[in-house]
Amino acid sequence: MIAYINGLLTSIEEESIIVEVQGIGYEIFCANPFYFEPNMNKEVKIHTYHHVREDAQILFGFAKKEDKYLFSKLLNVSGIGPKGALAILAGVSVADFVGAIEREDDKYLTKFPGVGKKTARQMILDLKGKLVDWIPDEENEATIFYTEARADQSLVAEALEALEALGYSDKELQVIKPELHKVEADKVDDYVRHGLQLLLKA
Repeated sequence: MIAYINGLLTSIEEESIIVEVQGIGYEIFCANPFYFEPNMNKEVKIHTYHHVREDAQILFGFAKKEDKYLFSKLLNVSGIGPKGALAILAGVSVADFVGAIEREDDKYLTKFPGVGKKTARQMILDLKGKLVDWIPDEENEATIFYTEARADQSLVAEALEALEALGYSDKELQVIKPELHKVEADKVDDYVRHGLQLLLKA
């Protein structure tokens, strides 16, 4: 089991980052790779979950231990795989998720991709009372930045849906997606406007 990796952040992709350690580049899949952008070409410590299956070995990475812990617990829930667990982590803080579990708020939980009412009830059944110790005591600067990065990711996703509704193809949108993640904006409309500018230049 690889618990964490210390190394040089050399690349940020759509779904992963590359961290180089003694000449070896480790591909690490993350909920929001662009969170690590300020550390590009710098030393980083990534908490990792080493997922092993018959046809592959995959590293999933997290900025904080509590995110890794939640990821590992979600994998134990029937109906949730690594992609589903990452999608949940991309859209919520650990504190908010644990709060929903403790309130038995299945309506909140079904907002995540691939989570229906049955899966939401299973999460509550399996996780209630088992995650409260992992809620951060206070929001420090890193936690706030991480939350903002997740919010930005959600706004980008909504903007891409709006652009698709305007008739742009998935192929065209995938080209501009990395650039949209670099934009600092507070509203979906701003991301849509910037996306249209990028598409017109393409």
